[in-house]
Amino acid sequence: MTVKPADYNMEPNKVTAIFDIGRTNKKFFLFDQDFKEVYRIYHRLDFIVDEDGEACESIAALTKWVKQILKEALALPEFLITKLNFTTYGASFVHIDQSGIPVAPLYNYLKEYPEEILEQFYAQYGPPENFSRETSSPSLAMLNSGLQLYWLKYAKPETFRKIHRSLHLPQYLSYLFTGKAVSEYTSIGCHTGLWDFGKGTYHDWVNKEGINPILPEVVDTTTSFAKTFDKHSMRIGVGVHDSSAALLPYLQSNDQPFALLSTGTWAISINPFNSSKLTTEQFRQDCLHFLSKEGSPIKISRLFIGEEHKVQIEKLYAYFDLEKGYYKALQFEKDRYDKAKGKPQKRFKFEYLKPVVYGISQAIATNWQGFTDFEDAYYSFIHELTELQVASLNLVLKDTKVQKLYIDGGFNANPIFVGMLRDKLHGLSIETTDFALGTALGAGILVGNN
Repeated sequence: MTVKPADYNMEPNKVTAIFDIGRTNKKFFLFDQDFKEVYRIYHRLDFIVDEDGEACESIAALTKWVKQILKEALALPEFLITKLNFTTYGASFVHIDQSGIPVAPLYNYLKEYPEEILEQFYAQYGPPENFSRETSSPSLAMLNSGLQLYWLKYAKPETFRKIHRSLHLPQYLSYLFTGKAVSEYTSIGCHTGLWDFGKGTYHDWVNKEGINPILPEVVDTTTSFAKTFDKHSMRIGVGVHDSSAALLPYLQSNDQPFALLSTGTWAISINPFNSSKLTTEQFRQDCLHFLSKEGSPIKISRLFIGEEHKVQIEKLYAYFDLEKGYYKALQFEKDRYDKAKGKPQKRFKFEYLKPVVYGISQAIATNWQGFTDFEDAYYSFIHELTELQVASLNLVLKDTKVQKLYIDGGFNANPIFVGMLRDKLHGLSIETTDFALGTALGAGILVGNN
């Protein structure tokens, strides 16, 4: 039996609904008016293959799931959904025809980009380093999602001719419920290769290739529309890129300049109070600009520490014959840290990171027999890893008045990592936070202020 709120003599709780779409986990949340989570659903969708036999997200399955979940949530008697927004991973386009039907798969951003087409592109609009600096987009092939349009034009012209609009994934989900085809700054500004950061508009190649007509109007990320779905009226946002969404709760709760180190597979150093021009040297060290929700540049830097930690910890467990998870029980010990940083020579050879990019040396090979125990090896590894992290952070902190650094994500729960950063960045107040719902909260804040 369905029990209606009236049976309790209660009014339904007004809530904001958020879809938080990751590549692996699809999440749906309801937040009350104080942005407290009151309902959640986690789900996974199986990948399918595109026409080239490569794995990709099923846009049909995602569309069906999103519509079904919202319909079910609207039927919950204890809640009244008044606002809706979306946050998703970036570097992903949905190409639709005039009827709003996708005409191509949601191509995986790890899909291989044909080398001959990439060479053709840079021959026209390069050289690569100049183009990358202008668009704040390291040469990442399909991860430069704008170049996906160039690839479609020359590799799959019959598909390209069917495209009426190309929507970034957050805006496609919004379009499903609003019918409004728009773009917004945070999605355009995340290494798409589309935006000329010096000119503050789309790069010249977009117009020269005739791409501009299929890119919708650019609106502020705070834009929302009053719409009805399944006989329920609500305000619906235009969506936001997940990395940008994660920053918003911190912006709302601080009135002084700060930086955010968002950790996971990548450690993203974000300084929302640094819009200085990007130098060639900074760019070569994986320092970029994103766009804020208003369309202003934000300086960020990236370091692939999560994957480096993953591969090195597996080697450590294997060498010392320990069970997985052992390092998680360790606490920061200053004596062990002093011993690690007192070593005159580097002791680790990294798999993914290139310390020389930051002017820092590394061992030619890891000498496992030189470690007395697991802790000795792990402290040495984290010491050398945090040297690189500090160098990456300094790219966005330099010449700014930031005095506080937040660390969130997986590494915020690693007391050895945090303890070493506190020692190496003693001029900063460092706080660890657990905004597990940070991206969803950010999307909620955007539509919540309307």
